[in-house]
Amino acid sequence: MTVGLRLSLGLAALLGLTGAAPVEHYALREGLNVNSFTRAGPVAAHVVLRSGKQPRLLVAFPAGNSGTALWFDPLARDAAWQLEGQPQPVSLRDAKGRPLHGVRFAVSIDAARLVPRQAVLSSIRVIRDFQALGTAPAEVLTPPRMTADMIRWSRDRLDGAAGYDLAMTVTDGRIEDGAILAGKSGRIRFAVTALTGETPLTPRGGAELLNATAQPDQGARNALTFLSYAEKFLAGSWRFDTYFGRDTLMSVRLLMPALQPAAVETGLFSVLARLSPQGEVAHEEDIGEFAILDHRKADGSSSDAPIYNYNMVDSDYMLAPVARAWLLDDHRGRARAAAFLAQRADGETLGARMVRNLRFVLRQAQPFARDPVPAKLISLKPGMDAGEWRDSNDGLAGGRLPYDVNAVLVPAALDSAAALEASGLLRPYLAASDAQVFREARAVADIWRAKAPPLFDVTLPPAEARRAVSRYARMIGVPDAPALAAIGDAPVRFPAIALDAGGRPIPMQHSDPGFALLFARPSAGALKVMASGFTDAFPAGLRTGVGMLVANPAFADAAIQRKFSPNAYHGTVVWSWQQALVAAGLARQLERRDLPADVRASLVRAQSCLWDGIEATRSVQSSELWSWRYADGRYQVVPFGAAGADVDESNAAQLWSTVYLALHRPAGRAVACANR
Repeated sequence: MTVGLRLSLGLAALLGLTGAAPVEHYALREGLNVNSFTRAGPVAAHVVLRSGKQPRLLVAFPAGNSGTALWFDPLARDAAWQLEGQPQPVSLRDAKGRPLHGVRFAVSIDAARLVPRQAVLSSIRVIRDFQALGTAPAEVLTPPRMTADMIRWSRDRLDGAAGYDLAMTVTDGRIEDGAILAGKSGRIRFAVTALTGETPLTPRGGAELLNATAQPDQGARNALTFLSYAEKFLAGSWRFDTYFGRDTLMSVRLLMPALQPAAVETGLFSVLARLSPQGEVAHEEDIGEFAILDHRKADGSSSDAPIYNYNMVDSDYMLAPVARAWLLDDHRGRARAAAFLAQRADGETLGARMVRNLRFVLRQAQPFARDPVPAKLISLKPGMDAGEWRDSNDGLAGGRLPYDVNAVLVPAALDSAAALEASGLLRPYLAASDAQVFREARAVADIWRAKAPPLFDVTLPPAEARRAVSRYARMIGVPDAPALAAIGDAPVRFPAIALDAGGRPIPMQHSDPGFALLFARPSAGALKVMASGFTDAFPAGLRTGVGMLVANPAFADAAIQRKFSPNAYHGTVVWSWQQALVAAGLARQLERRDLPADVRASLVRAQSCLWDGIEATRSVQSSELWSWRYADGRYQVVPFGAAGADVDESNAAQLWSTVYLALHRPAGRAVACANR
């Protein structure tokens, strides 16, 4: 259930607390979670009430990526939370006169007895870790203070700065021996106030964010607005309320036609400002109290200076194609490009920072260009099991050399380096020593484009493919007839998700050809292979009634199949942004005039299949991902995190799931989505 964004101009006294800013609210229910989002002036808060046998109350704040959360002892039966009215923004002062910003709200739950187990007031990173592992640093934990009707946790930040406060007043029921007992109604009711002392971000929304071409999808607008600030975009809430490089770059690229120029440049600026000295793109930032915890471990200080994570490899090669799309290919960006690159971050021009990333790309590409063998491809970093968007431990099925990075992003980055240099935009920032390597960029890109993708090719004889599909379909309880019809008598071909450490393809289908559709110019033959993967029914392809799966392990071994279930974060699940990536990529390829009629027909059919799935799941479109079950003869959406076996829970607002604001189903006569 989704409730649209509302402006509550409410009580004058309340508006006085938030600087007379209008209050933005929206709410949605997803699986076990009731989500409510509030923004007003310095206040931005996401309330998450988790029902079931393990109830939880959580409030996430974009300010400092901070939050307050309370877990209760497990219950014998399911209990459901109810949010009674809209959370209201509050701005108060702590005992030392320092500002705290947050929300006040009323909730109830149909439980006879609740026992608070553990409260964590800290960084969302600490709260995420406690949710996953059940542990938190001892220094951030604080005991409750209890009165006859109130339980309260509050403390300063570890460095003595303004901290966090969570107070619950029982309005129906009573506190007895540390437990909360229901009142005569059989429900427990609280009035809750949750606050953070972290520095607020500057909200951006409305006409400052989106232009007139943006789609009228209120759910996506709500989510994007909550995640958009003048300083940066947030990756998702509640779990990622801060900058993530990959999420920012892909969201900016896909949203670009619908974003205002300042919003595009906020995204690019945030990425360029966080580059490593070598030119790598920061994956994530540790800020606020999590940065303090990092510094205490590293140097014994209590500094809150941000610490950036450079463990991922894909974002390093995304920056150039996305920057090119704005600075060269978009007429609005082209008119602003020189001024944008002349801006400074920490005293250094953005142009110099852009060149630093391009130098990194060009250096990293040289070994494979000289000797195009698997060992010279871009690998995950030593000791890391992840390095691109499938960043769970099993996301690449044990692979070390990812398809998306090597077959698509590296050559796209090289092409973009050559184009940016040829444009003259980089001239003020290039050194004399750059001339030769930039001149060679196009030739190096040609080698990567010709030699890297074939290393990932998988071809299975039709009989072997049919046996694998039937066996896997029986194992997971889905029909095999549509998939077998898709295979027919033709070999099954697809690119491997990755190569293993020995350079061998891991035979798992996946959705990452979407990157090639958006950033490359694949051959006609390659496009037909990609189209079949998006068109063919699962488990011969990725198509289901609840959308396009991001992985299909039907052709892999049993050990991999067990890891890629509908409960796995990067398993046989649907990620909203991946569908958008493919939708944008298909539209881009269909603009070409060099494709044979049969290839165009395959792409149009794939486009139809994809949009059927998108339109069937509009209610969960702004979520990070969702799972499914097969029952009553059809695939049915299951919110990810609703099942006890799910390894995590989905964000209710995810930045790159809002990119449908820049996409629409092509007009004209519909093409039936049928097997090839």
